[in-house]
Amino acid sequence: MLPRFKRILLKLSGESLMGDNNFGLDSRVISQYAQDIKLITELGVQVAIVIGGGNIYRGMNEAETGIERAQGDYMGMLATVINGMALQSGLERIGVYTRLQSAIKMEQIAEPYIRRRAIRHLEKGRVVIFGAGTGNPYFTTDTAGSLRAIEIKADVILKGTRVDGIYSADPEKDNLAKKFESITFAECISKNLKVMDMTAFTLCMENQLPIIVFDMNTPGTLHRVVTGEKVGTLVSG
Repeated sequence: MLPRFKRILLKLSGESLMGDNNFGLDSRVISQYAQDIKLITELGVQVAIVIGGGNIYRGMNEAETGIERAQGDYMGMLATVINGMALQSGLERIGVYTRLQSAIKMEQIAEPYIRRRAIRHLEKGRVVIFGAGTGNPYFTTDTAGSLRAIEIKADVILKGTRVDGIYSADPEKDNLAKKFESITFAECISKNLKVMDMTAFTLCMENQLPIIVFDMNTPGTLHRVVTGEKVGTLVSG
């Protein structure tokens, strides 16, 4: 089966790696994600990944913690590298070649982020995991995902979440919430739908980079998305 996309940026939340735990990493979730990613690499899809760090540390309210915003954001970036290392181990355990690149230099565990090197890895069939966000405080990993996707000329951002698309309201709280099969960037803004933070969303809109929001926690859904099935919600021009 031919894939719909040649090169993707997969955006995962750190919280999803917790599974049913309240903190940290769930090995079962990492194994499932690794298997799903391996399935699409076998189709010839080039895969880059950005993971959040909320399962370990999220930039907190400065007034509550006493940690200034920039410092807290750097701590969150380090959490994303830990998650990247965990997913890298899960992928390599099942025979998928990976490279972890960090926007903050830490030579012993990750390559520095170099755009051309990342593209070369992708062309050679390696999965590239981007850690440490953009390397700058005040930016989310959503923004890092959008930025890296544009830099490597990805065809699409696949945003893996706990729900199977974008709804008019939170489907976990509102039974009448309506799911959108497809929606434009402008409609998302006018309806105030929180797909990504506004900086990340604007980057995608200005560069005409489509986003598909789907349920990553159901095994096989990622494969269905990249082979063109109508899964999740497509956000486009």
